[in-house]
Amino acid sequence: MTSTRLTTRGWLMMLPLLAVMVLVIGWPFVQTVHYSFTDARLAGTGGTYVGLHNYQRVVNSPAFWSSFRLTAEFALISVTIELVLGVAAALLLNQELVGRNVLRGLMILPWALPTVVNGTLWRLIYNPEYGALNAALSQLGLIESYRSWLGEPGTALAALIVADAWKNFPLVALIALAALQAVPRDIRTAAMVDGAGAWARFRFIFVPYLVGPLTVAIVLRLIEAFKVFDIIWIMTRGGPANSTRSLSILVYQEAFSFQRAGTGSSLALIVTLIVMLLALAYAGIMRRSAGGGI
Repeated sequence: MTSTRLTTRGWLMMLPLLAVMVLVIGWPFVQTVHYSFTDARLAGTGGTYVGLHNYQRVVNSPAFWSSFRLTAEFALISVTIELVLGVAAALLLNQELVGRNVLRGLMILPWALPTVVNGTLWRLIYNPEYGALNAALSQLGLIESYRSWLGEPGTALAALIVADAWKNFPLVALIALAALQAVPRDIRTAAMVDGAGAWARFRFIFVPYLVGPLTVAIVLRLIEAFKVFDIIWIMTRGGPANSTRSLSILVYQEAFSFQRAGTGSSLALIVTLIVMLLALAYAGIMRRSAGGGI
């Protein structure tokens, strides 16, 4: 009886939160599903049931597959760079260095910056007239004239990847550093006494402690990178010539720029399904980790 009362009381205490979730998440999601089966316009016109026509249109659209490829490329390259830089920074900050705590605090700064600020800073760095990158490369003799890094299809995506990786690699570094701190000191000392080199210590001592936490970090960052919108919108708005148009940018353009609420809703649900698959992968990794599989 006591257990039943506690359960009932718990649900009653959660009712306000559940009500907010239904209003903020549940109802908009139901509307999105409804609109995805109609030819509704953002201006309020249309709304006629069209079945799976919107989904067929999205799947058969070259713009969708182009944005999907670009988003996957952005996510994979960005997360790979974050992984390499994060592990390198964690290994450095795990050493007995003078001012190590100060360096750890400074490393968090890029991650702590709001994305709007980060995007604006990198736009200034890439500026074709007075940007710091052009000035540095020109003084080093690596380029003959200033370039518009965000205005050229061949360099815009790479510039965005650098900006995103710079902001988010500290998160991977913090996770890796926490894993390295869990390595017993006597194991590291014994390995050094036995003559194990830096690579051997990293491979056989540190890597087993890093695999689990870094796998979780990679999946989480892949989910975030696959949903990327803000930094691209701030820096390029999907241009030039749609060369940086991610799936989230495509959803925004379809629903709000072109005011095709039906097609935009179906596209948004497809993106949501992709992210859910990544989230299920994350949940599976967490279950394996809890069961000692990692």
